[in-house]
Amino acid sequence: MYIGEIAPTSLRGALGTFHQLAIVTGILVSQIVGLEFILGTHDRWHIMLGLSAVRAVLQFLLLFFCPESPRYLYINLEKEDDAKKSLKRLRGCDDVSRDITEIKKEKDEASSEKKVTVKQLFTYSNYRQAILVALMLHMAQQFSGINGIFYYSTDIFREAGIKKPVYATIGVGFVNLIFTIVSVFLVEKAGRRSLFLFGMSGMLLCAIFMSVGLVFLDKLAWMSYVSMVAIFLFVSFFEIGPGPIPWFMVAELFSQGSRPNALAIAAFSNWFCNFLIAVLFQYIVGFCGPYVFFLFAGVIMGFTLFIYFKVPETKGKSFEEIAAHFQKKKGGSSQRPKAEVEMEFLGPTDTV
Repeated sequence: MYIGEIAPTSLRGALGTFHQLAIVTGILVSQIVGLEFILGTHDRWHIMLGLSAVRAVLQFLLLFFCPESPRYLYINLEKEDDAKKSLKRLRGCDDVSRDITEIKKEKDEASSEKKVTVKQLFTYSNYRQAILVALMLHMAQQFSGINGIFYYSTDIFREAGIKKPVYATIGVGFVNLIFTIVSVFLVEKAGRRSLFLFGMSGMLLCAIFMSVGLVFLDKLAWMSYVSMVAIFLFVSFFEIGPGPIPWFMVAELFSQGSRPNALAIAAFSNWFCNFLIAVLFQYIVGFCGPYVFFLFAGVIMGFTLFIYFKVPETKGKSFEEIAAHFQKKKGGSSQRPKAEVEMEFLGPTDTV
């Protein structure tokens, strides 16, 4: 949410992707540090665990140098001068009139609405659709099976016949990092919705090939390479779209009054689904055997269809423009706390 509020409209998606870039960088570093000849031993594992505190302390100290969100200062605290100072610091120039104009328009919208509670997001009709989209984006990310690969990739590679699976897992971490960087450059050119659909479609095909490789592994030894390539491509497609996009796209779908609680609910759903996959994946594998990724392929297909028909494109639009567009599309009156901006699903032909 913070990144979305401080970023220029033209760079909001790219800067939002840095959140995912930080996550995948941490995953790769932990994979390397966790090697047996570094810190991945019975005697040194606690050192590896303690290193995470270094990052936390560094982040805490750097927060003191981060400017306050101009939108928060202007809209919530009504401190226009402070908002301008924050914008000048963020933009590196004195002319911030365009940003202030955009924030003023958003403030005009926000002034006609009350702060939206968690309950209202689900009970009021013009929030219910928006929160459904937000939840589905994060569920699509987690239930795609990506964390089944991250958490159990070494076992999957071992099952596929790879002699040193731990190094293959680190290879997945490198691919993860590289394609997240690729996404940084693509997200403002191709658009959020387009990249999400492209990534999900690629993951669907890769999930099928993964299962085919595992099913025929006993009969055809070279199928281990099919499975391995499919895993690498699966991760690549994930990081192009479904990995980074939900984290910042959800913020773009909500106005100032409903955004904080909507993001909190979306983040909770993401980590809750993450927890479910971490706990249940081994049991799903035990039940489905080598066919497990056929199951995830079906799940991915369902989410892909939902995104195609129901999720709007937000590339290049200000928060106020997105809200105004939704209001225009909806039309009429609806249940709301006050005069609130309304959410409308866009069909596949409504994208930019």
